[in-house]
Amino acid sequence: MILIFGCLPVLVLSLSLGRYTIGLTDVTRILLSSLGIKGFYAPPAPELHMIFWNIRVPRVIMAFAVGSGLSIAGTVFQAMFKNPLAAPDILGVTAGSCFGAALAIMFFASTPWAIQGNAFFWGVFAVSMAYLLALKSRDRSASVLVIAGIAVSSVFQAGLSILMYISNPYDQMTKIIFWIMGSFHTACWSKVEVTLPFVLLGSLLLTVFSWRLNVMTQDEEDALCLGMNVSRWRVFYVTTSTLMVASSVAAVGNVAWIGLIIPHIARYLVGSEHRRLVPVTGLVGGIFLLLMDTLARTLLPSEIPISIVTSIVGAPFLGYLVMGNQGVGIGIKSCN
Repeated sequence: MILIFGCLPVLVLSLSLGRYTIGLTDVTRILLSSLGIKGFYAPPAPELHMIFWNIRVPRVIMAFAVGSGLSIAGTVFQAMFKNPLAAPDILGVTAGSCFGAALAIMFFASTPWAIQGNAFFWGVFAVSMAYLLALKSRDRSASVLVIAGIAVSSVFQAGLSILMYISNPYDQMTKIIFWIMGSFHTACWSKVEVTLPFVLLGSLLLTVFSWRLNVMTQDEEDALCLGMNVSRWRVFYVTTSTLMVASSVAAVGNVAWIGLIIPHIARYLVGSEHRRLVPVTGLVGGIFLLLMDTLARTLLPSEIPISIVTSIVGAPFLGYLVMGNQGVGIGIKSCN
C-alpha cells in the first residue's frame, strides 16, 4: 500500500515534467475535460491536450510497463538459476534483439515497426537457440542453459559488431548506437498496444505461479521429491520471461541494470518469499524506471539515453549492496 501511494507523486512528476512543462492545474483540467466534466475553469489549450494524451501518457505507461516487466523477469531468473547476479539478458534475448534492430536499421526500412518487429523476432530466436543447445547436453541442470545463453549472446554480439563495422558512420551507426542505449522518446500508443499485453499477461502468470519459484530455489533433487517437474516449469518461466523482455527491449532498446538491482531492492523490502516478492518487484521496477526516464528527459536540454541514467544510478547502488550486504541477499541462499 505504501508503494502504491509512493507511485502517485512519481506519476504526477512524469506527466508534468519535460521540455513542455504541464502544471498540476493543467493536468487536472485536462483530465476533467476528457471526462466531460465542465466547471468554472478555462478549458486546456489544444496543444497541452495533445502533448498530454499523445506523448506523456503513452510514455509513462511504457516506462512503467518496461520497468515492471524487466524487474519481474530478473527476479524469476535469479530464483530459477539460484544466482543473485542473474539478469533478464542472461539467455541472450538482449543481444539477439540488438542484433535484430541493427539488421533492420541497415538493410530494411528503418521504421519503428520494422525495428521493433525484427528486434522481437531475433530476441526470441536467440533464447530458442540457447534452449535447443542446452537440450543437446546430457546435463539437464540450469547451469547448462546459462552457458548456452552466454555462447549465443557472444555470437549475436559478434554479429552486432560486424554490422556496426560495415555501417555508415554518419547515419546508420548513430541510429544503432542510440537504439542500443535505449530511449522512450519514440513511445506512442501503437507501441503500448504491442508491448503492454505481453507485460501484463506475463506479469499475471508469473505472479500466479510465483509460489513454485520457492521450490525451484531448492536443489533439483529436493524439488523432484516435492513432486515438481523442474524441466517443465523451467520452460514455462523461461518462455514467459523471454516474451516480456523481448517485447520491452524491442520497443525501447536496451535498458541496463533494472532487472539486476530491482529484485534486490524488493527483496530487502519484503523478503525472499516469491508470492510477495514478484508483485512488489514489478511495482518497484515500474516506479524506478519511471523516475529514471523523468530524469533522462529533464536533466539536460537534450534527452539522455535511458541506459546511461540507469547505469549511473544502478552500478553504485549494487556496489553499496555488495559492500553493505544489509540483508538484501547477495548470496545464493538469499533466494531460498
